[in-house]
Amino acid sequence: MLKKILTSCALCLSIAGAYAQQNVDPVVMTVGDEPVTRSEFEYNFNKNNTDAVVDKKTVREYADLFAVYKMKVRAALDAKMDTITSFQKEFRHYRDLQIRPLLVPEVVMEKQCQDYYDGMLQALGGKDLIRPAHILVLVPQNADAKVQEEKRLLADSIYNALLQGTAFEELAHTLSDDVQTGKNGGALPWIGPGNTLKEFEDVAYGLQPGEMSKPFLSPVGYHIVKMLERKQLEPFDTLHPQIHSFMERRGVHERLATDALDSIVKKYDGQYTTDQILDMETERLCANNQELKYLVKEYHDGLLLYELCSTQIWEPAKADTVGLERYFKANKKNYAWDTPHFSGMIYYCKSEADVKLVAKMLKKQKDDGKWIGMVREQFNKDSVMVRMDKRLFAKGENPNVDALVFKVKDKEAKSLDGFPYIGHVGKVLKKGPAKWTEVATQVVQDYQKVQEDKYVENLRKKYPVVIFEDKLSTVNNH
Repeated sequence: MLKKILTSCALCLSIAGAYAQQNVDPVVMTVGDEPVTRSEFEYNFNKNNTDAVVDKKTVREYADLFAVYKMKVRAALDAKMDTITSFQKEFRHYRDLQIRPLLVPEVVMEKQCQDYYDGMLQALGGKDLIRPAHILVLVPQNADAKVQEEKRLLADSIYNALLQGTAFEELAHTLSDDVQTGKNGGALPWIGPGNTLKEFEDVAYGLQPGEMSKPFLSPVGYHIVKMLERKQLEPFDTLHPQIHSFMERRGVHERLATDALDSIVKKYDGQYTTDQILDMETERLCANNQELKYLVKEYHDGLLLYELCSTQIWEPAKADTVGLERYFKANKKNYAWDTPHFSGMIYYCKSEADVKLVAKMLKKQKDDGKWIGMVREQFNKDSVMVRMDKRLFAKGENPNVDALVFKVKDKEAKSLDGFPYIGHVGKVLKKGPAKWTEVATQVVQDYQKVQEDKYVENLRKKYPVVIFEDKLSTVNNH
């Protein structure tokens, strides 16, 4: 009797727990036999339907779109696309980017930042940080006495010009042999003791903001230094964001993550591979972090969606030339134009001689599909000598086409930087198009959409969608 009572109590508790969970995170729809919880739907809706989105959707409108998304993902899973090596490699790469940093306790990274700051304090030894500007007159290594004297006199003449009122920034820009700083008026970044040449540092630290040194010699040449700013090192809390970012760029966080992962692998004494450990850590971290859980799932499902659409819809539709031609003939009026179009290529050459050579080669080639490959092989194999823009151009769409092909009076052909010579090959189509290939890009896109709609209709039969309107109404409202 006691056993029956305990069993009954356990069953009641189980049902109550499930009911409580359902209330906390109710199911807003099912796709086939897969439930979609409110939290998952909210994550995707709020992330992909912000104020910045042009075509913003209501919750109900988005629910229909999300159901289609889930159907495609389910179809990809049933087709075992998640077992494809290329998919697994790309997903694991993304997973690692999200999970590996989380293996490092925040306190460990914070200690690294604090240690770095303490090191800066120690290196400064109570001195200021300084931001100087300089003008450099470079003295070549092993320069003879005559050259050295010429460089000294040049430095003196620059200094005298500065004393007479010529702007420091102007002379740094035009005369300094330190070209990089010269672009910025000679300004250097913030530096501290030990960051530069001793001769430079000794002079610079003796200057107050606004003061300027006389020319002095260092191992690289003559300098004239102007002090822009001085300051004490800011407190750690103020510099923390910059230090943290700097440590990330230096790979400190990644190194710590590698150490943490190696430690976990060692703990299990080789029972699991690194990938298996990361799988386990992903599951553990996602169980306690809903945002992370859905972020990882979003990328996982997005990759599957692309794989499915690419292999089952887009590429087959693109390769279906018979279907494309049939679709074009049935919808020819959608692609008709009354103004002239240019079907061909505008190309830009580094060499004037190549303009005629490219034209000659392209005119001989009747197969449009081989144009780009031939240009690449004959002209761009070792370096880019020819740049191309091959497509269908409407009148008024491209100024170079208007000038060279349509002879529009107020249009002038303009070359590209580094490619001063322009040529064109193709033909003007006054009415059309006569063939689907003349508007291939648009026809392919439209045909792919038709095929996708048919594919989705079949998915609806396989994975029926049920939307629970009462639960959906609580999205972002609970």
